[in-house]
Amino acid sequence: MLHRVRVWDLPTRIFHWTLFVSVIGLVVTAKIGGNAMVWHFRLGYVVLALLLFRLIWGLVGGRWSRFSSFIHSPRTLLRYLRGEGGPELSIGHSPLGAGSVFALLAALLVQVLSGLTSDDEIAFAGPLSRFVSNAVVGQATWYHKAVGQWLVIGLVVLHIAAVLYYLWRKKQNLLQPMVHGDKQLASPAAASRDDGASRMLALVLLLLCGAAANWISSLGG
Repeated sequence: MLHRVRVWDLPTRIFHWTLFVSVIGLVVTAKIGGNAMVWHFRLGYVVLALLLFRLIWGLVGGRWSRFSSFIHSPRTLLRYLRGEGGPELSIGHSPLGAGSVFALLAALLVQVLSGLTSDDEIAFAGPLSRFVSNAVVGQATWYHKAVGQWLVIGLVVLHIAAVLYYLWRKKQNLLQPMVHGDKQLASPAAASRDDGASRMLALVLLLLCGAAANWISSLGG
């Protein structure tokens, strides 16, 4: 008998898909350049707000959205890779998936911060570039264009490849639960809270994070 368990709460699902679309938009607008860079900046602020939200939601969100549920020790990761881990390791983010999530969040955060302090010396400058030295601006600009964007693209491609691998080899569809929120599990498990109160809390937090990103964007003068 399978047990239907709410694993991914609605705020986490909305965050996931909005971030995915925004990152794709960032890559496309960066490659187009020119007037598209206006949207590149706008999407950058959207991603900043989303990342701020996820950092907070990782502390107060649903059971399986909290960082505490998918911070695993190296020993647990090795056990999982050997196929020795129990089914509880695959309810939310698996040890391997957790590493991918943390790496992508960190790479995106650094990429956004480098964008905020970069300057193309033509038409666009990050709002924080005037608060740091020219040397820092130069390093941030180099990283943003030459390293960060390719790191993010690589991690996104790796993430998609992992989803396809699980679907093809392990017959596990990781996308469906991220759409409707539920997983069919062999054993009962604690569900993530996903009621009206938690969704309202998420909305308030997202609005505050959006306001913070908007304030940062205004610092450019």
